Amino acid sequence: MGVAVSDWKLANAVSRLGALGVVSGTALAGVLARRLQAGDASGAMRRALEKFPIPAVAERILARYHVPGGKAEDAAFKSTPMPTLQPGPALTELTVAANFVEVHLAKAGHDGVVGINLLEKIQLPTLASLYGAMLARVDYVLMGAGIPRAIPGILDRLAAGEPAEQKIDVDGAPADAAHLVRFDPAAFFEGAAPRLSRPLFLAIVASATLAMTLARKSSGHVDGFVVECELAGGHNAPPRGQLQLSPSGEPVYGPRDVPELAKIRELGLPFWLAGSYATPEKLAEALRLGATGIQVGTAFAFCDESGIEPGFKQRMIQASRAGLAKVFTDPAASPTGFPFKVAELAGTLSEPEVFAARERVCDLGFLREPYRQADGSVGYRCAAEPVDDYVRKGGNLADTVGRKCLCNGLMATAGFAQVRDRIAEPAIVTAGNEVTDLARLLPHGADRYAAADVLHYLQGTPA
Repeated sequence: MGVAVSDWKLANAVSRLGALGVVSGTALAGVLARRLQAGDASGAMRRALEKFPIPAVAERILARYHVPGGKAEDAAFKSTPMPTLQPGPALTELTVAANFVEVHLAKAGHDGVVGINLLEKIQLPTLASLYGAMLARVDYVLMGAGIPRAIPGILDRLAAGEPAEQKIDVDGAPADAAHLVRFDPAAFFEGAAPRLSRPLFLAIVASATLAMTLARKSSGHVDGFVVECELAGGHNAPPRGQLQLSPSGEPVYGPRDVPELAKIRELGLPFWLAGSYATPEKLAEALRLGATGIQVGTAFAFCDESGIEPGFKQRMIQASRAGLAKVFTDPAASPTGFPFKVAELAGTLSEPEVFAARERVCDLGFLREPYRQADGSVGYRCAAEPVDDYVRKGGNLADTVGRKCLCNGLMATAGFAQVRDRIAEPAIVTAGNEVTDLARLLPHGADRYAAADVLHYLQGTPA
C-alpha cells in the first residue's frame, strides 16, 4: 500500500507473528536513496548493503547517496535517475540493491515468509526489482494493477540465472512493435550468476475472468490469487462497463464488479480475499467461502511498525475514533487512470486548496507512460506533470484535470518529502474504507496499536 508504508519493519513484525509479511516494492530505489540521505540513523540500510552479494555496487550507492548525520531539513534530496526502457547502470544497481535491502531486512531474525508487492502498471523497473528481491530470498511475489501474464515466466528465468525480457506498453506504438526491457543476471554479476529460489507468484485480481486468464495463459505457473474488491486502499480496478459517478463524484460499482468466487475456486489454486476483510467475522466468512485467508492492508498501515509518518497515523486514528475519518475513491487522482483511494486529512493533497497551490513537477517518474514520438522513438509523459509539458508531448489536456503526483505525495507520507525552495512536498494518504473503524484495534486506554494487536484482534486471542 503506497510507498514504504508496508516497509521492512512492518513485514518483519508480521512475519515473526506467523503471517505473510509483504513489503511494498513501489519506488524502492528512491526510498533507499532518501533513507541514506536522511542519515540512516539506525544503520539498517548500511548493514543490509554489507550483505549485498556485489560489494562494489553497495560501495557506489553509499558514496553517491549516504549523508552522515543526515541532510539539513530544508535541503533538497539528491535526485535519482528516472526509469526508462534503457536504464543506466546506476539506476539498475540502485533498484536491485534497494529491493534486496528491503527484503533482506524483512526476513532478518526469524524463519517466517516474506513477500513483495509490485504494480504491473509500473513496468520499467520490474525486472531489476524482482531480481533484487530474489537475491534476498523473497518467498512470494504479489502483483496487480494490470494483467501480469509475463511475470511467472520471468521469475523462472531469473531463478535460473538466465536473461529475462519484459514487453513494455508504449502508447501509440504499432501493434507489431516490440519494446522490451531486458535484464541479464550474468551481466549484472559480470560473470556467472547464482541460481536462486523461484518465489511463489500471487496475482492480484478483481474478477474471475482475469483469474482464469492468468491461470491458463500466463508464461509460467501462477500459484494463487489475491481477490481484491473496491473497498481496498490504493489503486482499485475500475468498474466494469461505462464509468458512472455517484453524487459525491466516486465511481459506482455494481453487481458485475463482485468477483465470482465459485469460478475462482474451480481453478483449484489458493486465494485470499482483500478489501475490508480485517474483522474476525469477515475472516470467518472468507474461510467459509473457500479462501485460504485474507489480505490486511489498512489495519496494518496505521500501526506502530508501518512506514507512514507518525503524525499522520495519530491524526487518522484520532479522526477514526471521533467518527470523522473519510476516504474518497478519486477517479482522477492517479495518472494511471485507475481509481485511487484518498484519505481526507488536513494539509494533504486531499484538500483542493493544497492541490491547487502545489506547483506541478515530475522528478521521480515511476508512473510516467512511455509513448511513441513523431520520429518513432520512445518518450515519457505523466498526466500529473506540468500541463504544458504533457500536452506538448501529445497528451490530451482533459487527462491532466485532477491528476495528483502520487510519486511525490506518497514519498511525503512516508516521511521523505522532497523540499523545493524550503517548501516540502504535500503528502497524499491512501487507505481502504475500513479506516473509519481503526478504533476497534486500539488496546484499552491506548491511542496507538501495534501489528501484534491487529493479529490478536483478528484471531480473537488476548494481546
